Amino acid sequence: MTAPDVAVSSTQAGMITRSRLAAARPRYGEMVIKAFLFGCAALSVGVTFAIVLSLLFGTLDFFREVPVGDFLFGTEWAPSFANAQFGVLPIVVGSLSVVFWAMVVAIPVGLLSAIYLAEYAPPLIRRVVKPTLEILQGIPTVAIGLFALAFLRPLAEDVFPFASWSGPFSIGVAGVAVGLLIVPLVASVSDDAMRAVPASLREGAYALGASKLKVSTRVVFPAAISGIVAAFVLAVSRAIGETMVVLLAAGARPQLTLDPTKSVQVMTAYIGQTATGDISTGSVDYYTIFAVGSLLFVMTFAMNMVAVRFVRRFREVYE
Repeated sequence: MTAPDVAVSSTQAGMITRSRLAAARPRYGEMVIKAFLFGCAALSVGVTFAIVLSLLFGTLDFFREVPVGDFLFGTEWAPSFANAQFGVLPIVVGSLSVVFWAMVVAIPVGLLSAIYLAEYAPPLIRRVVKPTLEILQGIPTVAIGLFALAFLRPLAEDVFPFASWSGPFSIGVAGVAVGLLIVPLVASVSDDAMRAVPASLREGAYALGASKLKVSTRVVFPAAISGIVAAFVLAVSRAIGETMVVLLAAGARPQLTLDPTKSVQVMTAYIGQTATGDISTGSVDYYTIFAVGSLLFVMTFAMNMVAVRFVRRFREVYE
């Protein structure tokens, strides 16, 4: 057989193979499923786009009445007073303070819980501890807010009697309550990231004489750092978006302070308190809701973008 004949035969064989792989008739069921999945993806994008547009239009109406500089850099927040002040810094600082104290609680507790579950816990204990830990996620946030107000606040005053407590509300107590709320998120995601580390890395470290503590902290933890950072980012996003706990435990006094014993108003609590139907639609008070919501959206989006770049840079890929 000549070379051209071999080439033709090869071509014909390829055509036959492709024709066998192709469906004999259109698969309408698969087409419907693909169209449905595409519709779901398009719906999520469309809803996100609609949310951004709704915030944008209200925010533009707000900035027609209030200068951007006064809003972003002002130190007094009193939009409903006769002499209205629209400086958003007090509630931004209040939000960040609550998030800080929440992460002070959630990061060590959640991360140490994840290390125990991934590296130390026997299977039986793991099957009991992890679901028990995640029960916190199923508790209504309003119940955790009441727990903070009725139990954590008096407890904090007993533990720190020398602090200058003022009233039943405080940044620190609200932050601790939010931290307890997001501990299961940090622990669960970090645990999954650590358990995804190949066993060969652990075996190699043990073969070199490393202890379990060194394997956990110097081998598994660095290998799972991208997933752990993702857990922290999700926790911060959850903390900064929490409403009911801070509404009940942090108070409603917008003041520029970092003192954990003081009462503050946070961005989500302001939106929750104001968007109750008691304000006139189209007023400046009404549009402050959109301005604060847009600022919160931008802050969360920027934080997520930075975290994504960090995760991509330090991500470990194993075969």
